[in-house]
Amino acid sequence: CLVGSEMCIRDSPVLVINRPTAVRSNTSKPYQLEMIARYGFPVPRTLVTTIPEEVDRFYDECGGRVIYKSVSHRRSIVQRLTEADRGRREQVRRCPTQFQEYIPGVDIRVHTVGDRVFATEITTEATDYRYAGREGVPREMRGVTLPVPVAEQCLRLAAGLELPMSGIDLRRTPEGEYYCFEVNPSPAFTFYQAHTGQRIGDALVDLLAS
Repeated sequence: CLVGSEMCIRDSPVLVINRPTAVRSNTSKPYQLEMIARYGFPVPRTLVTTIPEEVDRFYDECGGRVIYKSVSHRRSIVQRLTEADRGRREQVRRCPTQFQEYIPGVDIRVHTVGDRVFATEITTEATDYRYAGREGVPREMRGVTLPVPVAEQCLRLAAGLELPMSGIDLRRTPEGEYYCFEVNPSPAFTFYQAHTGQRIGDALVDLLAS
């Protein structure tokens, strides 16, 4: 049965990428955000609510610079909240929704594989770079080298979440500060590898073989 299989994976003495118990940190984004903050990364101001009036207040406090996305691990398209959305805010009464202060800057997806770090810089005007094509804007991706302290912080975060492999979403602000939004325990690394030529898959094989 599924429960039995999960228990076998949980208790197995071999390397597992990644164990179900570790993957669960991503099932609640607000909870994971608290974990990220414990490891020293700045995180955006966040509101999870079903009360429209709280959305309005948060929007004003952030100067109208707000995005919204799902609370759970279910994939959603990150979108900007605008004045035109005020008429739809009653809909949050039906489902808890996560709102965050918009952080300007450049997206960086960091894959950690054991003690190795692969960083991809994504440049685009799209709110959610994964869907730049839907917005009709270009997207450029290239492999970059992170500052050593940031790379080490990513490794500590992945280790703290007990993830031998992870996909960490950062954003570098114009001032050079690195915000962390999320840690994906099941990163679709082939997408980034195809665009950058980084040997992430090879690193995964090496880790498993070791």
